Amino acid sequence: MIVPGFTGGTLDRADHLRHDAEALAAAMGDWRARLLALDGFDPVLGNDGRLEWRTLADAPEEAELVLLGLDNGRAHFVAFVAGMRAPPGRALRLFGMLDQMQPGEAATYAAARSVLDWHSRHHFCANCGAKTMMFRAGWGRKCIDCNTEHFPRVDPVVIMIAEHDGRALLGRQPAWPAGRYSALAGFLEPGESIEEAVAREIYEEAGVRVTDVRYVASQPWPFPSSLMIACIGMADDDAITLDTNELEDAIWVDRDIVRAVLAGADGPFLPPPPYAIAHTLLTAWAEG
Repeated sequence: MIVPGFTGGTLDRADHLRHDAEALAAAMGDWRARLLALDGFDPVLGNDGRLEWRTLADAPEEAELVLLGLDNGRAHFVAFVAGMRAPPGRALRLFGMLDQMQPGEAATYAAARSVLDWHSRHHFCANCGAKTMMFRAGWGRKCIDCNTEHFPRVDPVVIMIAEHDGRALLGRQPAWPAGRYSALAGFLEPGESIEEAVAREIYEEAGVRVTDVRYVASQPWPFPSSLMIACIGMADDDAITLDTNELEDAIWVDRDIVRAVLAGADGPFLPPPPYAIAHTLLTAWAEG
């Protein structure tokens, strides 16, 4: 069974409460309600790798609460404070924490981080430029002037392996740790299908033509709010023409080597971390 990172959340998103102001107020007034503990935009973890939760009394006085969902009838929230801004990039400390987190916990954190980041960047209406205000339990903002409603968006990204003669095409970016190679990836463009985006991105980055694209799995990626769509395509040939604006290098790696590297053996590349869907994709491909 394929279980990508940042999936498996256990909270009921409770859409009915987002539309019922009275019921939402009652959930906020319930002494059992919980508030997600964050250090800025980063999670706060206990020794067991689980998220820490506090009472709503711990929320800053100026905070607005976003409903994350229900667990056994108990509401769980995260606090948004005007002026919050996610830091550029991702700190090594955060990656270490992601390695510790339980799967369902990571899914809850991903939802919280993405929606907070969205609020931090949408104080003004894209339609008329006036200020917006939070509504729908934090899952929307409404313009105070023209009443246009805005909702959190997810950016679709294809992440893919090209396969040729039992080998997978992997690439690396200069900013990655030394030796790390991973699946190629890129944003879908308007008017483009998933299959077309896979073929375009592989050709643009590595000069390889692919057909017979097949879907494997998907994963939310909360930096800031993407949906990674993992696919495999069959390459027409193995000639690489590298786009050095996108990649530092690209290599073909056979299935046995990928299996060994994923099992922890030394090899010609370091694999992506387990919480990244590139790791899931490589595992699925290596297992055939």
